[in-house]
Amino acid sequence: MGIMIGVQLVISFLALNTTAGITILGAISDFFNWLMDQAKGGVGFVFGGIELESGGFVFFFNVLMPIVFISALVGILNYINVLPFIIKWTGWLINKITGMGQLESYFAPSTAILGQPEVFITIKERIPKLQPQQLYTICASAMSAVSAAMLASYMAMVPGQYVVVAVFLNIFSALIISCVINPYDPEQFEKEDAGEEEEMVSSKAVGIVAVGATPGVEKKEKEPFFQMLGNYILDGFKLAITVAAMLIGFMSLVTLLNSSFDNMFGITFTEILGWVFAPIAFVLGVPWDEVVQVGSIMATKLITNEFVAMGELAAIAETLSPKAHAMISTYLISFANFGTLGIVAGSIKAINEKQGKIVAKYSMKLLIGATMASMLTATIVGMFF
Repeated sequence: MGIMIGVQLVISFLALNTTAGITILGAISDFFNWLMDQAKGGVGFVFGGIELESGGFVFFFNVLMPIVFISALVGILNYINVLPFIIKWTGWLINKITGMGQLESYFAPSTAILGQPEVFITIKERIPKLQPQQLYTICASAMSAVSAAMLASYMAMVPGQYVVVAVFLNIFSALIISCVINPYDPEQFEKEDAGEEEEMVSSKAVGIVAVGATPGVEKKEKEPFFQMLGNYILDGFKLAITVAAMLIGFMSLVTLLNSSFDNMFGITFTEILGWVFAPIAFVLGVPWDEVVQVGSIMATKLITNEFVAMGELAAIAETLSPKAHAMISTYLISFANFGTLGIVAGSIKAINEKQGKIVAKYSMKLLIGATMASMLTATIVGMFF
């Protein structure tokens, strides 16, 4: 944990004082935005007859349906061993720094590249065999990260250097918080997985190195290319439908709470949480005279999503001090909110019913952990102001 905090301090210093990181992350973001544009070809062909109002944005079409295309790409990259190569060495590097296990170390940066729920597809063969502790860590990492496809949009709403530093810090923040509230020995689980793998897989099997070495697809004989592609496409579609259902349920409940509190008490549930978050913001290092404003934005993000909160931030950004602005900006760069909790739970459930139930049991613990990771990131950044 000490090493990870030290790495965070170094990253914060470099990211907040140089433009190289912003340039690199911007290029990566442009590439993934381009991929999302390509997905519109298939989505437009199927749903192109639906007329939207000027400037309209449909989450299902623009965000969920491209999962089918991303899923197909993941399958192809796995099949030709490009993704396994990247996974192996990025996971190795993060594991050397964190000591959190190769699966866990792989998952955090992979989420920052692919986003979730797409990233769960890359380990869909492993998910049924994961221990509850491992499930918690990867789900917390998924909620604490953001996808590269979102970076350009974030940079249009908050200063780019805060987006860059938050992307890197959140990788380690999620693992640090997991060490605190979800401690376990990852090496023990890896040994157990390796033992099972030796019994199940023959010496001629092909796949991604070894289960204990690089998390992803198990060792097995390759299936025909188009059969593999079809399976990944169907998996992606199943994920998209499940996520849509979970989001409708969670967001409707939040709307119900806000409306009910407003009618009964003249204050929304989100506003009440803003006052609750005010002392928390103060403990994190936000100046006392700004804790209510910052706490309100923190609560908005928790109840709704980061984009709604960024809209509120834009309205008051000029009134905030540089320190408060930097801290709340980096806090917002994650998926830690009720809606994403539904996405994560729905994604795991779509892949494996049993594991989905386990995730649902500790859903609130998961949300608290991911929120604490965002708070840790904001605190680290606040130390440089």
